Amino acid sequence: MLMAETAEELCKRPEIRKELARATGQKHRETIEADRADKFWFVIYGVILATCAVGYFAAGAKLIPLPGNGVALAQRFLRGTALIIFVVAIARAVSVYGIARIEDAATRFTLKRVVRLAMVLAIAVIVVSIIFVNWYAAVAAFGVGSIIIGLAVQTPMKSFIAWIYILVRQPFRVGDRIKIADATGDVIDVGYLDTTLWEFGGQYLSTDHPSGRLIKFPNEKVLDELIYNYSWPLFPYIWNEVKFQVAFNADLEFIANTMQKITEEELGEEMIERVQTFRDLLARTPVDELDVHEHPRVIFRVSESTWLEAIVRYLVAPREAGNVKTRLIKKLLAALNAAPDKVMFPAGANR
Repeated sequence: MLMAETAEELCKRPEIRKELARATGQKHRETIEADRADKFWFVIYGVILATCAVGYFAAGAKLIPLPGNGVALAQRFLRGTALIIFVVAIARAVSVYGIARIEDAATRFTLKRVVRLAMVLAIAVIVVSIIFVNWYAAVAAFGVGSIIIGLAVQTPMKSFIAWIYILVRQPFRVGDRIKIADATGDVIDVGYLDTTLWEFGGQYLSTDHPSGRLIKFPNEKVLDELIYNYSWPLFPYIWNEVKFQVAFNADLEFIANTMQKITEEELGEEMIERVQTFRDLLARTPVDELDVHEHPRVIFRVSESTWLEAIVRYLVAPREAGNVKTRLIKKLLAALNAAPDKVMFPAGANR
């Protein structure tokens, strides 16, 4: 049986706390200390910067004998090296003292990618400044080169733009369970050009069990395809159903009571809390008049095979859907088969 979480326990979950902080404007702060390895690297960066500074002034004072225009070249090289080390040190400091204090793993993963990209671009600009003394010529060459490269690699450029879209709009994040086109799986990596899913289900399985296959697709697909996201911090649940065929003259009241009772026992009080969250979310939208039940609901529907379908509907976490349904089917069949005269299953079915 699933254990229900109290409101206090829910608020302790990092993803819920993040959403609440975003809504209320309150920020969670904690002191983050660099470990010994990080401190060691900061010392190394400091030593390199000091060495570059000493070399720069020594070359300018002509304390080091250099031929011809060697002084200007040496100073430009040392200045560029110092700037590169400074950029790397800033990037590491942001990762250690800024990103590391973020509790949400998906956000940390994304921000590290952004910082790494910004660092690489900054280093590229510094390298260009070292090679080209004339910035106008460098910018012109860079612009022409960018146009040529952009025309040659349109798909990668579109995928990179889509990566920025994923960061800003967040149709999914690392750890989310999604469906895009014919692919379904858990997001395990969002790169600059493509996204990787750990597939569940698939062509060889009829359940939501991981298939063992990886799915990669270019990020540009998020701009053209529908994306179904099953993982939202405030409501990471889906509605699920178990249904059986019964006769028209079966005891429908007995069937409904039995199916509802067993499902409630299996889910515990957790579904009530989930539905309350769902109602709160609906109340903020124009569709708040929807009838949402706090308990598992049993409905009956006429099937195409001239039998009635008894359906119990309930809320469940996406990754638990398969296990919960399996347990429910076993318990529901045991209870319903114990009263064959009231249920009246089709001959040879549901047994």
